[in-house]
Amino acid sequence: MNLEAAPLPAALLDPITDAADNAPNPKTSRLMALDALRGFDMFWILGGDALARALDRMDKNPVTETISTQLSHVEWAGFHFYDMIFPLFVFMAGVSTVYSLSKAYETGGRGKAFQRVIIRTILLFLCGIFYSGGMSNLWPNIRVLGVLQRIAIGYGGAATIFLLVGPKRPKTLIGITLGILIGYWALLTFVPIPDVRLTKESLEPLIAKAGSSEPSAILAQVTTTTSGKFEKGYNLVNYIDWRLLPGRKYDTYFDPEGILSMIPAIGSAMLGILAGLLLREGQMKPVFKALILIALGLALAAIGFQWNETFPIIKKIWTSSFVLVAGGFSMALLGLFYLIIEVIGFKSWAWPFVWIGSNAITLYLTSNLLGFGKLAERFVGGDVKAWVDLNVATGAGSLLLVIVGLSFVFLYARFLYKHKIFLRF
Repeated sequence: MNLEAAPLPAALLDPITDAADNAPNPKTSRLMALDALRGFDMFWILGGDALARALDRMDKNPVTETISTQLSHVEWAGFHFYDMIFPLFVFMAGVSTVYSLSKAYETGGRGKAFQRVIIRTILLFLCGIFYSGGMSNLWPNIRVLGVLQRIAIGYGGAATIFLLVGPKRPKTLIGITLGILIGYWALLTFVPIPDVRLTKESLEPLIAKAGSSEPSAILAQVTTTTSGKFEKGYNLVNYIDWRLLPGRKYDTYFDPEGILSMIPAIGSAMLGILAGLLLREGQMKPVFKALILIALGLALAAIGFQWNETFPIIKKIWTSSFVLVAGGFSMALLGLFYLIIEVIGFKSWAWPFVWIGSNAITLYLTSNLLGFGKLAERFVGGDVKAWVDLNVATGAGSLLLVIVGLSFVFLYARFLYKHKIFLRF
């Protein structure tokens, strides 16, 4: 990775773009709708969620409570708007793949395109380890998997499939996507697991009896199996993490970005590839592309909610129903942004999101290392916050902190964009 001036921005969490990637025609500008959607997505991570919670604390009412609830993750099964933030990045990586790899394949051949995929997958994966603390802790207290690693593997897997199949065989790509989602459902439904719950209460007696916390020693005492379980700590995904995932696990015994659930994440990116193929189609009118994306996205979400009856929507194990709901809404949002920005031409409102979306990895890492909220506290924390709470309204000080922090986000993003400074792989 290197920071460099460039004539056009490259982005993250879209680790697959370079100058003119995402553009319907490489000789024209980038697809602004995709940059804006990426920035809209990142906005909630960088402080949009905190803004909603601050408003809710100031004036609790049904509207602010609903918004605040939607901007928090569900504990396990179910779906809130905030649960779409992460898979939307994976989806957008798939959309960009169509443009970036089609161009790379045309100019350098399949081998060059594969090289590009491998390098960028590895770099983003390593960036994820760095984000989680890097080498600041001793092994095994280092987290191997995480958000950026999931995006890396989702992108890498989907990009490899795309290169092997090719852009001219969309039906095959659809079939592979369906195979991934149905195959994952079959694994979680029919593959047996030891009948033990991965909770402190359940494992402590077994650990004491075995005299060891090693999974093999514990499982030697478990004689029964079960299958088709989707509870927290009681499913095939969590069980495989407990047995096989090295390093620090986010939830002690398993990880929400664990090993097996990387498979459906590739499916999320594949939905993005299918959306990208539609956008890149040269014969259809742009307005029809937008409307198809919106309609198809809502239909996929509806199917996902229906599947929830037998295969619950669970983000932390990335169930196939979750892929359809999150991917469907992602597709509909892309269609909406494309309709407003590219078809209607209403662009002025989107520029702040474009600034963020064009430098998402820089902002994501800056927020992790420095914290825009911590920077805001240096200006309006302490006595300033206390005075505002006392003289304006209870909770207004916290709202001021969030607003100042978000102002720093937009100012920093605009500075990088205007000076053509972009983090590029």
